[in-house]
Amino acid sequence: MTTTTFENLETVIARLSLFEKDKLLKKLSKELTGKFIGIEKTPNVMGGSACIRQTRIAVWMLENARRQGVSEADLLLNYPSLTANDLANAWDYVSLNLEEIKNDIAENEQE
Repeated sequence: MTTTTFENLETVIARLSLFEKDKLLKKLSKELTGKFIGIEKTPNVMGGSACIRQTRIAVWMLENARRQGVSEADLLLNYPSLTANDLANAWDYVSLNLEEIKNDIAENEQE
């Protein structure tokens, strides 16, 4: 990243609200650490795919439903144990692990 680009980024960040800065920090933290609160991978559970904490609800299943036009409200109705925060965590996971999710969807569509 060039100095000019970094300076531009600093300017943009300085203009963000505290809420937006907090959101940015959390997103960067997830990207840098690879840790997603509320998302787990457990061997022999859903083929080791990323799932919502302590469930068998795979992130790829939620993303596939979203791609097919299922709303977040409908997902929350269909999966009563899910929270809006769970969905936010899932969408963050998808955005940073797109290839993994695309592969999981493709593998499960073949079955």
